[in-house]
Amino acid sequence: MKIEFAPLYVPLRRRLQTAAVVQWVFSFLAMAQVCLAVFVLLCVSDWWILGLLYAGWLYLDWDTPSRGGRRSAWVKSWHVWMYFKDYFPITLIKTVDLDSRHNYLFGFHPHGILVAGGFGSFCTEASGFSQMFPGLTPYLLMLPFWFRIPFFRDYIMCGGLVSSEKASASYLLSHPGGGQVAVLSVGGALEALDARPGALTLQLRQRKGFIKLALKHGAWLVPVFSFGENDLFDQIENPSGSTLRSVQERLQRIMGVAMPLFHARGIFQYSFGLLPYRKPIHTVVGRPIPVTQTPCPTKDDIDALHSLYMEGLTQLFEENKQNYGIPEDKHLNFI
Repeated sequence: MKIEFAPLYVPLRRRLQTAAVVQWVFSFLAMAQVCLAVFVLLCVSDWWILGLLYAGWLYLDWDTPSRGGRRSAWVKSWHVWMYFKDYFPITLIKTVDLDSRHNYLFGFHPHGILVAGGFGSFCTEASGFSQMFPGLTPYLLMLPFWFRIPFFRDYIMCGGLVSSEKASASYLLSHPGGGQVAVLSVGGALEALDARPGALTLQLRQRKGFIKLALKHGAWLVPVFSFGENDLFDQIENPSGSTLRSVQERLQRIMGVAMPLFHARGIFQYSFGLLPYRKPIHTVVGRPIPVTQTPCPTKDDIDALHSLYMEGLTQLFEENKQNYGIPEDKHLNFI
């Protein structure tokens, strides 16, 4: 395999962008393991009292990820996130104003490998969410598993990440006075197994739990499509029915975490590695779908709103796809 190396002389700005993405990839792939190791070593060292104190704090703070988390405006405004955004670059696009008197459930599509567009748009201020949607506070929902890891949980909560448990979403969507935005990657970890350049397959047809939540709390639904999200990484072929896909799906059912075998570029060369490609991401926030609060929604209520949501997402995609390089004959595939 011929290796394409990066030029020797690269502008400092681009080096800083790469460094910002390296730390972001590290935080997703290895920081949790490092934090857990640090905690274990702390507990068996002469500093065990610190480990014991943190364990007590963890016990008292256990439910915080399901009760709005503990966001930090300072962390969300770190300048490193500007370099992170500019690496791809990531652009957040508003189609209509959103009334801050309502709570919203943003359905984010597609999941991609690492949800880069979702993180850059809703967990940092680099894309200008607060200026674009004044009065609204976004929270990106993440698998509960990650909030059980010492130290790591505290870091990710600073960025506005909260648990994806039903109780967590309900806490946000029932907030009196409105202004809360729960951002959910509807396709979840399973959709990551189909993430590759050009893929338009979404796990949505049987995903109705978020619809029921929106109805129970009267939260307005907003479809969000992140153009370019699936173009950041290549993935080893894993067609449905293959041995690799069967193993991945079994691990996902057991652990709740998908294990896509992805690759892209490296730090000093462009031929292989775990850094994403420099491909633009355009995260488009669609029109809201008004939802009337229904404390005990019926199956017909859920199915009707689910159909409206799929229509709204399809319309958002079709209206914008040619702006972002998707051919006219390409359409979303719901499974």
